[in-house]
Amino acid sequence: MARYPTFPTNFNGITNNELKELYRALETWSALLTNELEVRDVLVDGAPSTNIYTVVTVTDIGRPRKGDIAYSASSGKYKGYVSLATETSWQSLN
Repeated sequence: MARYPTFPTNFNGITNNELKELYRALETWSALLTNELEVRDVLVDGAPSTNIYTVVTVTDIGRPRKGDIAYSASSGKYKGYVSLATETSWQSLN
């Protein structure tokens, strides 16, 4: 779990060295946050989906995940959100 640092909100009278120290702290914290978000994304993308939608078109689903299933009322088909190499897209299941 991330540790969130506290940063000063008043910069009156801050010295150049204090500014450099603050910048280094922000750099470190942002690198840690970026790493944690990337790890979370790998876990989320790797988890199987259990979402089954009923929509007019699959484009109505804002952020589909691999494994999502939807019934598209406009086409009358079930579609699955699949990953093929570097492309992810909705594919007909029937």
